[in-house]
Amino acid sequence: MALLTQWALLANAALMPHLTMAPVLLPLIAACLLLMLGDRRHKRKAVLALLATLGNLAVAVFLMLSVAMEKAQPIGFGVYLPSNWDVPFGIVLVLDHLSALMLVVAAVVALMALLFSLARWHKAGAHFHVLLQLQIMGLNGAFLTGDLFNLFVFFEVMLAASYGLLLHGSGPARVRAGLHYLAMNLLASSLFLVGAALIYGVTGTLNMADLAARIPAVAASDRALLHAGCAILAVAFLAKAALWPLNFWLAPAYTAASAPAAALFALLTKVGVYVLLRLSTLLFSPAAGVSAGFGNSWLLWGGMATLAFGAIGMLSAQRPARLAAYAVIVSSGTLLAALGFGLPALTAGALYYLPGSTFAVAAFFLLAELMDRSRQADPTAQRAPEDEEDHLPFALAEQEIMRHANLDDEEEVLVGRAIPASTALLGLAFVCCTLLLAGLPPLATFVAKFAMLSALLDGNDAGGTIAAPAWLFFGLLMGAGLLALIALSRTGMRFFWAPVDRSPPQLRLLEYMPIAVLVALCVGLTLHAEGLLSYARATAQLLYAPQGYIDAVLSTRPVATPTNAERLRDALPEAKP
Repeated sequence: MALLTQWALLANAALMPHLTMAPVLLPLIAACLLLMLGDRRHKRKAVLALLATLGNLAVAVFLMLSVAMEKAQPIGFGVYLPSNWDVPFGIVLVLDHLSALMLVVAAVVALMALLFSLARWHKAGAHFHVLLQLQIMGLNGAFLTGDLFNLFVFFEVMLAASYGLLLHGSGPARVRAGLHYLAMNLLASSLFLVGAALIYGVTGTLNMADLAARIPAVAASDRALLHAGCAILAVAFLAKAALWPLNFWLAPAYTAASAPAAALFALLTKVGVYVLLRLSTLLFSPAAGVSAGFGNSWLLWGGMATLAFGAIGMLSAQRPARLAAYAVIVSSGTLLAALGFGLPALTAGALYYLPGSTFAVAAFFLLAELMDRSRQADPTAQRAPEDEEDHLPFALAEQEIMRHANLDDEEEVLVGRAIPASTALLGLAFVCCTLLLAGLPPLATFVAKFAMLSALLDGNDAGGTIAAPAWLFFGLLMGAGLLALIALSRTGMRFFWAPVDRSPPQLRLLEYMPIAVLVALCVGLTLHAEGLLSYARATAQLLYAPQGYIDAVLSTRPVATPTNAERLRDALPEAKP
């Protein structure tokens, strides 16, 4: 870590401006090269995709280290103008603590999904690697862009790739879920355009920093139209963030998707959460006048409803993949409710919770594939109709145990039977995922929940006006963890305890290693909790003091070239927004 920090310090001044563009260009170039290789040459495509994804992770880590170092980035922002046009007219990419964190989380999950797919899934359909790289490009662009128009562009790139990944591997279940997923996201995209058009009509700009500077001066007669445009825009991202009741599409779609695609989809809801956090803190800060805090109550109460819905959904689900899908909803509900309070300390805890919960859900999606595959060898599971698989009574499992029990001379059930290594490894991964998804000690999600609850109690002690919602959120966090523990324990008993005649599953290194790495990263988040919480607190402070972001973007000037030198020389400072 120290060596990486030294390299980042030495190379930062020269490379930082251009490296901000790398998370978009690298997967785009890789996708083009992979497309040129055709449908075959799987080994070459796998090597190229792996190198591109590793490079994306290296760049993301370097950028995160760069923004975290005060000497390298005194104000914590890196602004890049790809088109070399004046702000707010040209494309702008903004790197700060939040976008750097999201880049690293996305790069880690994408790499693990790719490694898992190399065992067999990348050959199940055409252009898997191309779609994966385009998905990475859309995610990275959404996290970096500084204006709403290009956010829409990257949003559509991300969604277009997700359509192909959802249908990858074919099958009627994926097609059926894909139609619902496609219809919902097309509607969200339409709402995005309508909301952005209304905002542009009122303010005359779509640059986020410029919007934040102009909103306080919006005329009172246009204020309602501005709020309507922002609300319509928010609905599009709330649907992507899986807010209840807009999340009806998520569980069927994520359950039907292949394991690596579902693990990658765990990031998509975080895009919605990211945009809502970015826009709410930037556009509706206390400096926004009468618009300050607009929409926070909807995030708060909608997030708590989503958290309750996801917890009940986990209790009702019995297939591992469906459990993971509802765990995504629980994670989104927790984050949205935490952001709705508008407390920097609570937001810091939520930002620490975000990577741990994302890694845990992604690992559980991959683990669910291995568990379902091992279950297919069970005679009881094969006799059950496919549509009734989730409703097998536990009494049958108990009868199966007694019928095939290993008895001694006294007709007592023998205990202490040796566990096959593959089953033990799956069980260990399942226990770790259970601790993470339920938020139990000692892993990272427990630390994150403890940080959020501490912030809630501190806010309540300070005499704020959020006492009742705070205590309700407190109870929902505890109750959701309990329901998740019950649901996961029940599923674990079905898959690891009840079966007695099931042959040990066959594990491949490429399939188990990503799960182990994601769990190990969650352990690392726990061991380095103080440092990461400090980063999260710094991120929250920058978010709730948006003037630094606004000044950094609006003060950025294009680089003088032979084609624009005269225009830049003649431009008056007063012409700057």
